[in-house]
Parts: sequence; C-alpha cells; structure tokens
Amino acid sequence: MALHKYRKKRDFLITPEPKKNSSKKVFRSIFVVQLHDASHLHYDFRLRMGRVLKSWAIPKGPSLKTTDKRLAVETEDHPLEYANFEGVIPEKQYGAGLVLIWDKGTFKNLSVHQNKRLSIQKAYERGHMMFELNGEKLKGKFLLQHLNTFGPKSWLLIKLKDEFASKIDIIKKMPKSVISGISLQDYERYRKTTK
Repeated sequence: MALHKYRKKRDFLITPEPKKNSSKKVFRSIFVVQLHDASHLHYDFRLRMGRVLKSWAIPKGPSLKTTDKRLAVETEDHPLEYANFEGVIPEKQYGAGLVLIWDKGTFKNLSVHQNKRLSIQKAYERGHMMFELNGEKLKGKFLLQHLNTFGPKSWLLIKLKDEFASKIDIIKKMPKSVISGISLQDYERYRKTTK
C-alpha cells in the first residue's frame, strides 16, 4: 500500500487535497464516506488499513437495506488526512468537483476465516471483509465482497442483518455533511447566487 498513484494524479500546487500522511497524528480504525460530485456523482468509501485509507467509489452510495448490493469500485489509496478533507477540487484537476464528508466514524474488524480472526489486511487480500461501522449515519455490520468475475477492482458493499438495518433511503433522508452541515443542493444554490 503506497500513495504514489494518489500523488501522481494530483498537482498539489493547485489542489487543496492533502499530499501525505502526517507522522504527528494518531489515527484509530477510522472510516469516512465522502460525497464526490466529480464527472459523475458518487460516494467514496474509505477504510483505514495500515498507514493509508483503502478506497472504493460507490456510484449509488451506501445503503442500510440488506437487499441492496452496492457496486464498489476500488480506487487508489489515499492518505489518512483525507478523512478530514472537505472542499472543492479545482477544475482541470483529477476528480475536480465538490467533496463533502457525508459520514465518518470508526470501525471494528469482524473478519474471520475457518473460525479464526483475520486482520483487516488479510481479509482484504481474501476479498471478504466484514466489519462493524460506528458512524454518525452508518452503523452496524457490513460486508465488502470482491467480485472475482468482474475484474480486480469490483466489489460489493452489503448491509448485513442487525438492529441497524433499515428500509429507509439514508442518502435521501440524510444528505448533509456531518462536518459543515451543507448538502450538494445547498452548494449548488450557493454557486448560482455567486455567478
């Protein structure tokens, strides 16, 4: 896991995105979900694994419905500081557009194989990661399952049955950033008034 792909795609003289990990900060088992209004609106799901955030782009966003199987396309690793990034990536930069922190929190690794607990890294390598999220919006058990037949980057994010499973559309019901309190719609209205 390295950040060379992440750094290669960005011009840090222009983009406000963090360049690297800080050795001064202590990060727990964190996760973050960022709404990213780039060329296509999607949600970036990121889990801390070692010294980076493993990242997946989820076109429809996460769901609390156990019947939903959300496509999650693995992207490049991001620095841990990205968990705190909210802002606008300038035009003509990779991923140009608005980034909002839709949810964030901690997670507990629940991955097992043959009745033995696996590290999150080993579970990732097996392509079957089970964890419990403790965010402001997403809570409970989830599964990230690799889709072997659809190439190395294709996964599914699935909500598992527990007391936090719900039939509500969490994306529509709770559209705002947990940091700034704004939504994509708020931002679009603001842009229209400043043009």
